Amino acid sequence: MTRSLNLVVYMALLTWLMLLLAGLIKARGWTPQGFLLALGNRENMPAASAMAGRVSRAASNTLENFVLFAALVLVAHAAGAPESRVALGAEVFFWARLVYIPVYWAGVAYLRTAVWAVSIAGLAIIVSALL
Repeated sequence: MTRSLNLVVYMALLTWLMLLLAGLIKARGWTPQGFLLALGNRENMPAASAMAGRVSRAASNTLENFVLFAALVLVAHAAGAPESRVALGAEVFFWARLVYIPVYWAGVAYLRTAVWAVSIAGLAIIVSALL
């Protein structure tokens, strides 16, 4: 498997982990009551704390960007685009997303946007490999 396809798998796992954490943090899954709530239908969820809100928004943003990333890498792979260029874009995207998550959780607004822009630059590199 190519480096770029490996990164699609890693991003899928990271996205799944983010979605899982968002639900557990909102339900307060580390408490007995929260654990039972997390196992159920998640009705009557408590109001989200500021941190839970940031984790949830970061998870949603990760999912939204993963869809774009996976589509671009898979199309580049199917089209026979130069792997070195695709892998470079995929690595920029992946590492920027790893930085983005804790920055978002910490609530550092302007830095969060700058790191997000770096991840978008990674997507642009992948697109450039298709042109």
